[in-house]
Amino acid sequence: MDMGLSEIQQMLKNSAREFLAQECPLTLVRELENDPQGFSEDLWRQVASLGWTGIPFPEQYGGTGGSFLDLAVLVEEMGRALLPAPFFATVVLGGLTVLDAGSDDQKRDILTGVCAGTVRLTLALTEPSATTEAWGVEAQASASGDGYSISGTKLFVPDAHAADTIIVAARTMPAGDDPEQGITLFLVPSNAAGVEIEQVGTIGNERLCEVRLNNVAVGGGAVLGEVGQAWPVIERTLAQATAAHCVQMVGGAEAVVDMTVEYVKQRTQFGRPVGSFQAVQHHCANMATDVEGARHVAYQAAWALAEGQSGRREVAIAKAWCSGAYQRVCSLGHQCHGAIGFTQEHNLQLYTRRAKVQELSYGSVHDHKEVALQEIEAG
Repeated sequence: MDMGLSEIQQMLKNSAREFLAQECPLTLVRELENDPQGFSEDLWRQVASLGWTGIPFPEQYGGTGGSFLDLAVLVEEMGRALLPAPFFATVVLGGLTVLDAGSDDQKRDILTGVCAGTVRLTLALTEPSATTEAWGVEAQASASGDGYSISGTKLFVPDAHAADTIIVAARTMPAGDDPEQGITLFLVPSNAAGVEIEQVGTIGNERLCEVRLNNVAVGGGAVLGEVGQAWPVIERTLAQATAAHCVQMVGGAEAVVDMTVEYVKQRTQFGRPVGSFQAVQHHCANMATDVEGARHVAYQAAWALAEGQSGRREVAIAKAWCSGAYQRVCSLGHQCHGAIGFTQEHNLQLYTRRAKVQELSYGSVHDHKEVALQEIEAG
C-alpha cells in the first residue's frame, strides 16, 4: 500500500480544505446545531456543484468515476470541518448501496440525482436493539398485490428528515436458523403514506431520526437487489461506511491537535507559553502520534475496499483503533486547554461531543476487536 496521495487526490484535499474553511467555518457549525434542519441548502448546492456528491460514481450517471480512496480523502476534510450536511447518508450509505445492488434503471434514476445533488438518500438498518448484526432486523415486509407492505421501527437513521428516499432493510422471510437469510432492501419514498419521521436528540447534535413504517405500500420495483438476499450488500455497505467513518474521525482528531498546538503557543502561565512546559509537549506529541497511527489504519482500510477486497480485518482494526485514538486526542486536548475547553463558547467541545458519538457508531471498540481477533486467528 502506498501511503502517499496521488496528485489529483492532493489537489482534492487542498481544494476541499480551502473551500470548507471559507464556506463552513465553525461559526456556521454552531449556528446549524440549533437549526431544525441541521444543514444549509445553499451549502449543499455548493457541495454538489463542486462534484463532490459524484466522486465515487461512474461518469455515465454524472459522477467523476473516482475510487473509494478518493472519497476517503474528501471525507477526512469533512470530518476536520465538521461539515453539517447529509453527505455521508446520501453518498456513502445510500448511493454506494444503490451502485452495488441497484438495477440499471434504479442506478440511472437515483444516482443521476445523487451526483447532481437533487436526490438525498439514507439507509435505515438499526432498530431498538441498536445492533448492526442481521438478527437485529425485525421490520416485516409482506407481499401485497404486486408489491409489499412494510411495517416496523428504525432507529438512529442519519438525516432521514432530509432524505427523499430511505433504503429500508426488512424481512420478507422468517429468520429461521440463519438470521442473514430473508432480508430485503426497499427504496421507500420518505413522503409515502405510513412513513413517520422524528428526530432524536444526541450528544453530538447529529440529525439522527426514528423512522416508523406503518403498513407502507411499495411496488415490486422498489426492491433493491434480490429478494431475501440483501445481507451481503448490507455488509459491504457497513464496511464502506465504517472505513469512511474512521477517516472522518482522523480529520476531526487532526483538527483538535492543530487547535491545541495553536492554543499552547499563545497561552502564557508563569511568564511563558504553556507549550514550553515538558508535560504539555508530551501531551501534544502523544496526540500527534495517535493521529498518525489512526490515519495509517484508516487509509489502509479504505485502500483495501478500493482494491475490491473484503477489508474485514482492516476495517475492524481501523474502527477499534480510531475510536479510542479520537477519544484520547480530545482528552489530552482538554488537559492542555484547561477549563476553557469544556465551555460551550470554545470549539474543542464540538469535536469532543462528536468523538463520543462516533466511538459508538458502526460497532463498539469491543465488537471490532473481536472481529480483528477472528481474522488474525483465521490467518
